Parts: sequence; structure tokens; C-alpha cells
Amino acid sequence: MNLERIVITGVGVAAPNGNDLKEFRHSLLNAKSGLTFTEVRHMGTWAAGLCNFDETKHQNRKMRKRGTRAGAISIYCASEALADSGIDLTASDKDRVGIYIGITEHGNVETENEIHELYQNNLDTDLWSHHHNPRTVANNAAGETSLALGITGPAYTIGAACAAGNMGLIHALQMLRLGEIDLAIAGGISESPQTFGIFAAFKAQGALGHDADATKATKPLDKSRNGIAIAEGGALYTIERYDDAIARGAKIYGEIVGYHVNSDATDFVLPNPTRQSQCMAKAMKMAGLGPDEIDIVNMHATGTNAGDVQECQAVREVFGQSKNTLINATKGFIGHAMGAAGALELAGNLPSFEDGLVHPCHNIIDLDPECAIDGLVINEPVKKDVRVILNNSFGMLGINSSLIIKKV
Repeated sequence: MNLERIVITGVGVAAPNGNDLKEFRHSLLNAKSGLTFTEVRHMGTWAAGLCNFDETKHQNRKMRKRGTRAGAISIYCASEALADSGIDLTASDKDRVGIYIGITEHGNVETENEIHELYQNNLDTDLWSHHHNPRTVANNAAGETSLALGITGPAYTIGAACAAGNMGLIHALQMLRLGEIDLAIAGGISESPQTFGIFAAFKAQGALGHDADATKATKPLDKSRNGIAIAEGGALYTIERYDDAIARGAKIYGEIVGYHVNSDATDFVLPNPTRQSQCMAKAMKMAGLGPDEIDIVNMHATGTNAGDVQECQAVREVFGQSKNTLINATKGFIGHAMGAAGALELAGNLPSFEDGLVHPCHNIIDLDPECAIDGLVINEPVKKDVRVILNNSFGMLGINSSLIIKKV
């Protein structure tokens, strides 16, 4: 089957250590952490990855007051991606633009805040905001972006736990190939640190990372790792057909050449390395590539004890014999951005196509022997002619996604 080629032409990033792709990339190459201590309601002080972008750069204050943090992140990233791509929306058919945003969960922040106010005011439900419903529906992030940008095509979110960032891009590719749209804005976002519930749940699970130094709160693959640092942020992309991008003289970041999505069907939270390795292998089969042709594998690597070991087992099974593949991970810099994780981590590696550098893992001081993999990049960037990136993003309830991007 001769499928249409689909390419990335714009990137918009809000990360704990960078408000655009250039700043984010610089931080990853220069060991700049985005983790800081923050006060969490009912929980005390914990390390988290918090963003510091201008919420009103691309929306007015009235809309921001009515909207959500998730919407603000989405609007910012979408607007930055469009600006980066050089696309003029005023000259586009907005019915033919789709918005596909991956999320883990939505509505928790607003619901927690409303209940807090309720208990501060003698349970007076008359104070419950009339904005609550549109703020908490699952399609909120995409809907706010549609409203802000005047986009009248399909706009919705994709709930896929921590695989959602990859899923946004995969869904955009599918819609473009089906002919449903001519341009997609896609990726993943997260507002997770704004809710105490996620901190409490990971703490109860024994998987909330901590350290006296906030920047070392999460240490994926390190022997002393003790869990996840919750993070927010987003990465949204403009995605087009290759022929359309060439016709308008667009800069092309890379081509999506392979992907696969599967499910473990074995546990609520513990990953299944066999299914993860199958996911990577099938993505490579779609791309027509072998392990030696993959230059970078970006691991999901959350910093949990069992999760890291399981994923390393899967990566080792697929790439253990490859002499060409380098392996990195991103969460040691920024924490776990949940629905944004896969999209953000891909953004951190895309510049490798141009600068020929592979960013390292961060906070690995004493590598866990069970996480040792040939080709693991630690502490310092490594020079390499990068032509193909495989991006792993795995989530709770056993959803796995692998996405492959090739230099054009």
C-alpha cells in the first residue's frame, strides 16, 4: 500500500525547563533541571516540574479567567507551533484543521478547587461555578484551543494515560491519511501538578519521588531512584501531508514513518516487557527498519523501581544486539508530564537531526545494574549523525505506544 507521507512542520513547547524548543533543547544539552519545590494542598512540600510561560501571550485575560490551566497550556503550544510552521490560519480553511490533544485525565484540578471552596463556605452549593461543566469536560483542552484560534474542524482530546502524547500524533497522521483534514495540531498536554490528588495517589503507591534537592527528586534508571516527580507542560505540533509542506516551502522537522499501539492486558500499573518489546518491533516493521537503523531510542523511564527495570528488559530485548542505537531518557530533567510526556520527549530529541547531538539521561549517578543497556547516554551529550528516532510512551492500564520519526 502506497501511503501518503506525513511530516512535522512546527513545534510549540511549554516545558518546566524551557518555553520554546530552542530553550528546552539547550536545557537538555546543558543539564538544566526544571524541578523545583512547590506547596501541594494537604500534602506539604514536594518537588514538581512547573512551567513558567506567559498564559496571556496568545489569549486575552477574560478567556483565561473563564478557562483552565490545561487550556492555557494547549493554546500556548498550539499558537507557538503554528507560528513556527509559518502557516497563516486566516488563509486556511479552518473546517479542514483538526486538533488532537493527548491527555491523562482532566477536570481534577477544577473539581478539587470547587470542593475546597465549598468546604470553606459551609457547603453552600450556590457558590459552585457555572463554568464548572465546560472546565471539566474531557475535551476541554482541545475545545479551548479551538475557541482561541477560531478553528472549526474536529477538536477533541485522546485519553491514553501516559501514552497520550504519542497518541495525539498517531491520530493526526491517521486523520490526514483518511482525508478528513488538511492540517493537524496534535501532541499532548498536562496540568497534573495543579491537583493534590495525583501527588497523594503516587505517595500511597510508594512511587512519589523525593530528595532533599528538588532537582534530584526523580532519578530514572539510578540505583537510588524512588519514584516520579509530577510535572506539567505540553508539546503540540503542526502535522501535514509531505506534498502540501513541500508545496508551501515549509521547514520539515521529520517524517512519521512508523508507529504501533498495543495493550498489556495483565496489570493496572505494572508494565509488561514482552508487550512493550512487541510494540517497538511492530513500529519498526511498519517503518521498514531494523534495530541497527534506529539512532535514538527515547525511553519512557519514569523513575519507579519496577517500571524502569521492566522497560529496560524490553529495550534490551529489541536493541541488545544493535551497535548503532543510542538510548536516552528525559524525565530526570523535567519529571513526568503524564499526557504531555511522549510529545515533550520527542520534541527534546527532534533537534538531533540538525545539531547531531544526543542529549543524555539526567540524575544517573549509580546506574542500576538491572537497567544497564549498551548505548545508554549518561551525563554528557554524544555526537552522532541522527536519522531515525524511536519514541516510547507507555501508560497505566497497560497501554503502550512507539512512534518513529525519520529525518527528511
